[in-house]
Amino acid sequence: MANIKSAQKRIQTSERNRLRNKSYKSAVKTMIKNYLAAVDEYAANPSPEAMATVQTRMSAAFSKIDKAVKRGVIHPNAGARRKSHLARTLKQHETPVAS
Repeated sequence: MANIKSAQKRIQTSERNRLRNKSYKSAVKTMIKNYLAAVDEYAANPSPEAMATVQTRMSAAFSKIDKAVKRGVIHPNAGARRKSHLARTLKQHETPVAS
């Protein structure tokens, strides 16, 4: 334990920020998990309703990732990488259009 008052305050601040960052990261992971579940459901049974669910959850996941980046919880490149992964996952499960 720190003996200097400013160091003690810094420990408290760091702990508070760590818990807040952990909460944001957990929320991002949950949104991603919900989105991937919706994509799997859409892949198993393609329908307009399933696609609407996928689009809604993708939007929510993108929003949560962007907020985490804005607050400095995750690095901007990491946020871009995660969003790219989500879009790529959907693209792989979409049915190809015959030309």
